[in-house]
Amino acid sequence: MEEIYSLRSASREMVLQFCCLDASLAIAPVIKRFRSVVITSGTLSPLDMFPRLLQFHAVTSDRFTMSLHRPCVCPLIVTRGADQVAVSSKFDLRSDKAVVRNYGTLLVELCAGVPDGIVCFFPSYHYMEGILDMWNAMGTLASVLKHKLLFVETTDTLETSFALENYRKACDSGRGAVFFSVARGKISEGIDFDHHYGRCVVLFGIPYVYTESRVLRARLDFLRDRYQIREGDFLTFDAMRAAAQCVGRVIRGKTDYGVMVFADKRYNRMDKRSKLPQWISQFIDEAHCNLSTEMACAIAANFLKGMAQPTSQHDEMGKSLWTLEDVLKQGTSGLAQNFPSGNTERGSD
Repeated sequence: MEEIYSLRSASREMVLQFCCLDASLAIAPVIKRFRSVVITSGTLSPLDMFPRLLQFHAVTSDRFTMSLHRPCVCPLIVTRGADQVAVSSKFDLRSDKAVVRNYGTLLVELCAGVPDGIVCFFPSYHYMEGILDMWNAMGTLASVLKHKLLFVETTDTLETSFALENYRKACDSGRGAVFFSVARGKISEGIDFDHHYGRCVVLFGIPYVYTESRVLRARLDFLRDRYQIREGDFLTFDAMRAAAQCVGRVIRGKTDYGVMVFADKRYNRMDKRSKLPQWISQFIDEAHCNLSTEMACAIAANFLKGMAQPTSQHDEMGKSLWTLEDVLKQGTSGLAQNFPSGNTERGSD
């Protein structure tokens, strides 16, 4: 039971919420009914967490890289501004003017060097609104408007759909645009920004959930008591899964390419980076970690110049494109190794 403020009655009301704390209840009938279950997604990372949450035994599990003929993804980890002040969305730094200024400088420089569309994600609506207010006072938004138009996701579905439609028009016309969005919102989970609609995606901070929520606190207590999953492990797992979901908007096919900017010093820690999916971590170069804002923008500009060069279908053969001969060469040895006879009950991928 939770007390909330009602705008309609201008008073506080008690609300009784019923929430399912055990995710395994939803998938249990599927696992019970079918002999073989394959779970596959681009954001199932780390793999060892899902069998614990969903209460099943994975006969085999694996992480796969993307089979591409050229590195079409450029992940960059920005830890500080040009003034060497660390950037982060940690609660005690959210109102720090130096951090907000460095975030704004990063966005302005990216807008100057990245063509077409840029999508920016924030941990919450409240944080996004606060940052935009401070950017407006600093003149950052005016600087961005010199290069691209601005659009903002709101809690209203109709407004967001209208903003998205105009964002696409701005990209199609060559004017370019920036879309400010929120992790776990409509834009982060259901919208594709393929090709020129999303040449760069920026994550301002790590999208941790609101830890003071009573529903979340109840679930964390349940996971700790029932499955011995520590609070920090689950929160980090959930945040990095949401981060992968956001940056995944930028690459939607083998001919697509884009820049992923992780703007928070905490992304440079191995306990965070190791939880990113393999298709992202395979492209993380040590030289692209612990970057300043100006270094990141220079690398992004060089990457996009290289990717804009034309390629031929011949370059893709045997890598991102297979002929019938390539398929036949693979044989069935891999399947026989991963799924030996009599052990194909459940697979997690």
